[in-house]
Formats: sequence, structure tokens, C-alpha cells
Amino acid sequence: MREFLLGLRLLFGAGRGNRIRFFLMAVGGSIGVCCLALVLTIPAILEAHDDRAAARQPVTSAKGPAEGTLVLQRNDAYGSKSFTRVFVARGTEGTRSAPPGLSELPSSGEVFVSPQVHELLRRAPAVKGLLPGREAGVIRPAGLAHPDELYAYVGTDRARIADEGRTLKGFGYSYAPFPAVEPSTLTDVRFALATLVLLPLGIFLSVCARLSAASRMRRLAALRLLGLSIKGTQRVNAAETVVAALLGTVLGLGEYWLLNQVMSHAGLPGLRWYPGDGALSASTVAVCLIGCPALAWFVGRKSARDASANPLAVRRTAVPRPPSKWGALLLVTGLGIVCGYCLTGLMGRPASSVGLNALLVVAGVVLTGLGLVLTLPLLSYVLAGRLARSTQSLTLNLAMRRNEAEPGSTMRVVTGLVLLVYAASLAQGVLIQLEQVTRPSGPVQDYSLPLSRLGTQQQRELADVSGVRTHAVMMNSWVDLNADQSAASVASSATALVATCAQLDRMTRRAEGCVDGRVMRLVDPNSSLGSDLKPGTSFSFRFRFDGGKDKKLNVTLPSERIVYRGYSASAVGNAVLLVPPSALPDAATPRDAELLLTSSSEPGHVRGVLDGIAAVVPIAEIELVGLNVQGLEQISVVETLLALGMIMGMVIGVAAFLVSVTDRAVERRAQVTAVTLIGARARTMRAVQCAQVVLPLGIGLILALVTGKLAESSYLITGGGTNRWDLAGVPLLTFAAAGVVAAAAVGSLPLVGRRIDPELIRRD
Repeated sequence: MREFLLGLRLLFGAGRGNRIRFFLMAVGGSIGVCCLALVLTIPAILEAHDDRAAARQPVTSAKGPAEGTLVLQRNDAYGSKSFTRVFVARGTEGTRSAPPGLSELPSSGEVFVSPQVHELLRRAPAVKGLLPGREAGVIRPAGLAHPDELYAYVGTDRARIADEGRTLKGFGYSYAPFPAVEPSTLTDVRFALATLVLLPLGIFLSVCARLSAASRMRRLAALRLLGLSIKGTQRVNAAETVVAALLGTVLGLGEYWLLNQVMSHAGLPGLRWYPGDGALSASTVAVCLIGCPALAWFVGRKSARDASANPLAVRRTAVPRPPSKWGALLLVTGLGIVCGYCLTGLMGRPASSVGLNALLVVAGVVLTGLGLVLTLPLLSYVLAGRLARSTQSLTLNLAMRRNEAEPGSTMRVVTGLVLLVYAASLAQGVLIQLEQVTRPSGPVQDYSLPLSRLGTQQQRELADVSGVRTHAVMMNSWVDLNADQSAASVASSATALVATCAQLDRMTRRAEGCVDGRVMRLVDPNSSLGSDLKPGTSFSFRFRFDGGKDKKLNVTLPSERIVYRGYSASAVGNAVLLVPPSALPDAATPRDAELLLTSSSEPGHVRGVLDGIAAVVPIAEIELVGLNVQGLEQISVVETLLALGMIMGMVIGVAAFLVSVTDRAVERRAQVTAVTLIGARARTMRAVQCAQVVLPLGIGLILALVTGKLAESSYLITGGGTNRWDLAGVPLLTFAAAGVVAAAAVGSLPLVGRRIDPELIRRD
């Protein structure tokens, strides 16, 4: 306790500069704690979404009381969002309990809507067709997964839902029918956030705990020479770092509280939550209040080891020992695991992420990241020594001798930026893996809408929606079940694609043999659809004219073929005939047909097209071929979380750089002044400072690019996706690394000022 009080007296009695350094440590630590609290709270936010969605889920049975309450749930798409409607027919028997968010079940003709649906009804009155009845109230937050949800309870008559409705037993499932993020995907997101945020965060908190390390070590060495014990000296240093960490933790938790209030109201793309969802839990507060001071205590004791063990060497500025080589062992171990999985991909026998492999991949990525950080001082030391002995340049010699003498000082400046580039590679891999799982592998996305509910003008407007590549009509043949089916020329059914050759080209990978204006057979060599049909087979298609009359059109299967290669998830694969639009009757609409739209499968484009469709036909039923709206929403949430992780990682990396470079500028003033007084020009000193930072940073970034790509490839290989080598992301990361080097070079220039203050080299 005595040493702790002594540390506090030294903290507040050592002058204004020492107090400024203390508050800088606390403010830097608060930024890290705020990011840590946000990472720890994200799973709780998603869990709160799922808990409310599960609590309102109707529990039904096929059999129940004769006059029991009936319920029918519909999940449709409104633009890029899911629109859930629960139709309720109140009965006189059985349960009549209300779902969360309502005080009672709606009566016939009553509609309870979420706040977002309430606003939607004002902006788009056509949505009223989805909600027959009068608006009787708004669903409270307890009955909604998130504030932007489109949800409604519609009271109706029993006769309307008697065929499809089920008897209501109550509300509440043990699981959410459509979780905000699938459990397996959430595991990948947690892994990515841990790499993006927690690894740089540990480095950043360590940097904050070691501010002004040189001056503090000289002060601690003086205390040791005055008779303080080794452990007492370490406790004095740890007291200052722990108090700064505690103050930073309290400030960080307060910063997170304000950030939660702002973000919960403003929202993020694809992710909204209530302020209570992001409230600090007891476990999060405990982790921050215990973990951060504990890390500061450990760093403080470790950093004071040299001053307490050999105080004379510290006071006389003895040559420091070379950096430890144990960090290289972690790097070699991690790279060995990562390269082993990459080798399985090169050999054509990729390992799967099942059992022990899942743990080994994570261990390899983490060990590689930690080893990269711990090996940088050793690499900087070795390179600096060799360059200093071989170079003839005064600038480079001065820079390398300083790096050789203090490799750890320079590494504190560049480590956060190196980790940022390493984590960016892993974030790219996680995004690639999730997109392969949650969206079609092909580059196009098809949308199918019932043609009978679309007018001619609406069809034109849908074809002109921004992002739509092309459009066509898919119509199904009609078979008269009362007619004689013995003729061999009559087939049971077939689907025809009404499109031109140009439209067919935009909807397929390749099409050969197409001739405009002619009915032709569609053949995909990779599909057996229609292989049993013979030329001459006749199909009947029904059309409805404007006056309400029906007419049949017989189409004969020709021998002329179009050989095409379709996409994996495309509606074209269901067609056996290509019918030109000119062959259809004028002013007629196919009876059993869908309008087919095609766009890029990139999630942002899909959301834009869906929103464009909703603007034209708000109440149309949209079928996304090979994709559902819930999956699209999950992609949006995951992309938002990863983008948030990248932003936090960037903030932490930049903050670590700014804090370190500011601290280094203060500590190096005496040395820079001494060299300047013996004749070195300011321009030379600025070049020296840039070289001291840029060379080790360049080495670290090259290693980060190589190891990050290897770690990303091992993750993609074990994930089982088709894309295992993300070569497309290399230029982006290289450009980012070049930008990091430029920023570091500019940031090192203020280390040399215009004024020379000889007082800075006065012996204390």
C-alpha cells in the first residue's frame, strides 16, 4: 500500500508534463475500452433481437376447440425488407392471450402495425391493400425485433382463414424462426471482430500503459538507487498505470453509453436496436473494470523490470539487450499451421472446418498475428544493425543506429498500423466466405412476379427499374384433363421463355444457335430437363384478352435447338422453349405466367432492385430465385458488423499511432536537440525521423500482407467455398499499405521543430 501511495504522489507531484501524460494515458485507454464494450455488446444486441422474435411467435396446432382462435402468418417481401403479417380470427374458446407488444388480440377489421408500417402507410397508401381493416394501434417495442421492422397483426373473420389457419395455443418459441444472424455465421463474425478489434486493442492498451517509458524508467531507477526494493519499484510504476487504466475504463464506459444512445436512434445500415438492447451488462462492465487494469498492471510491472533489476544501466543509458527471439517462435508456429492448410488447397484436397481443424485454423490465425507483433522489434533490430554497418549515408546511419538502440520504441509506433493491414485481409476472407454461403454463386439474380397482377404500364416501369439488366416472360402450358391423353404428340406440361435472342444472352452465360423471330428448343447440356421430349410435341398456352375472352395458342416443339449454359440459380433453367414476343397474340396476357427480371447478384444491387420494384408495385408477390429476403437481411447485418469492426480497428490503429508518435516526439526532444546542436541540419533530422519509422513499417506491412493473405486463404480453404485464393483483394490492400506508409511518414515530421531549446539537454 505504501508503494501505491508513493506512486500516486509521484504522479500528481511530478509537474504539469507528468499530469498531461497521465491524462493522455487515460483518454487513450478510454477509446480502447469503448471499442471493447461495443464488441462485447454486439452479441447481446443480436440475442435481444432473436429473443423478442421468438417470444411473439404463434404456437399453433392442427386440432383445437371448434370455436378456438385461428391464426395465419405470412412472410412476404416489401422491397429489400421482410414484411410479416399475422392474421387473427378471435374465437370464443381456447386461449385468447395477446402477443408481446399488444394488450389484446385484434378484433375483426382491426389492424395493429409497427411504427415503421405506420409511416409506410402514410408514404405509400397502396400498402393498405395488404392490411384490410382500420388501424387500431401501434405495436409496442416488446413485440418487435427491431425498430425498423415491418410487422402487423390483422383481425379478420374465421371464414377467410378457415382453410389455411391453425388453432392458436399461445405465443412464444424457444428459438427465433429467422435469427438476425445464423449461429454458424455469428461464430465467423465473432472470429473476425476478435481479429479486427481485440488484437489491435491489446496492443493499443499496452502502448497507452507505456507512455513516456524512458523518463519513467529513469525516475524508477532513481527510487531503486535510494533503497526501494525491486517489487516496491515495480508496484510504484504499476500504481500509475493502474490508476490511469481505471480512469480510462470509467471514461470509456461513459463514452460507450453515449455512443449507444446515439447509434441506437440513428441506426446502422441493416442494423437497428433499442437503447436497452445495447445497455452495458454486468459481465461487460466486469471484463472492462477488471481486464483493462489487470493488463495495465502486468505491463507496468514488466516495463519496470529493467529499472528495478539494473538501475545504474538505466540512469547511465546503457546499451539495451537485443529483443527476445521467442516471438519468432509464435510466428513460425502460426505460419506452419496456416501454410499447412494452404498446401491442402494446392494439392486439391482441401481440409474441412470440422472438429479439430476449426480450432487449428483459429489458433494459426491468432498465433500468426501475435507472432507478427512480437517479431517486429527483432526484425527491426537486425535490419537496423546491418544497414548501419553497410551504409555510407549519414541520414540512414543515424536512423538505423537509433532503431538499433531502441527497437521497441519504433515498434510501438508502427505495430497498430501493421495489425490493421493484417486484420483487413482476414475481413476480406470472412466477407467472401459469407457471400458464398448466403447468396447464389452466379453473377445474376432473377426476380419472378405474377404477370396476371401487373398492368402493361407497370411491366414497362419494372423493366426500366435501375439495376435491371433485362426482362422476359415465363409462361406455363395448359393441359385439358378431360381431353384424350393417348396421343403421343401431347405432352403433360412445359415452360416457355418469351424473349429475344439479346434478352436470352443477358440471362445466360452463353447461348449458341439462337435466331430471332423463330420458336426454338432450349437445351442445357448440364441439365436433363426436356430430354424425353421429341420434336413435334404440341403444347397449349392460354391467353386472356382485354375483353375477358380466353384464347389458346398451340406451340410445337421444333428440332432447331439453342444450346446454352445457364447460371446455377436462374429461372431460365426451367424452360424448354424459346418463344419470340412477336409470336404472341396482340393485346393478350398469358394466363399462367410470370414476369422475369434479371440483375447483378451483388447484395447492394439486389436491395436496390427490390426497392425499385416496391416503388412500382408495392403489394406484388416477389420470388427471388435462389435467395430469400431473410438471407439478404442477414448479409446486410453481417456486412454492417464487419464494416463496424474495420472502423473500430482503424480508429484503434490510428489512435495507437498518434499516441505513440506524440509520446515519442516528447521523449526524443533532448536527443534531437543534442544532434542538432552539433551541426545536423533540420532537413537531415526530418529525413532521419522518417527513415526511422518508414523502414520498419515497410517491413511490417510486407509481412502483414503476406501473412494476412496466407491466413485468409487457409480460412477460405477450410470453409469449403469455391473461391480459395482472393487475388482480387491484393491491389486494394497494397494501396492501403502505401497510404499507411505515407501517413506515417507525414506523422513523423513534427518530431523536429524549428526552435532549438538547449534546456532540453540539461542533466537532471
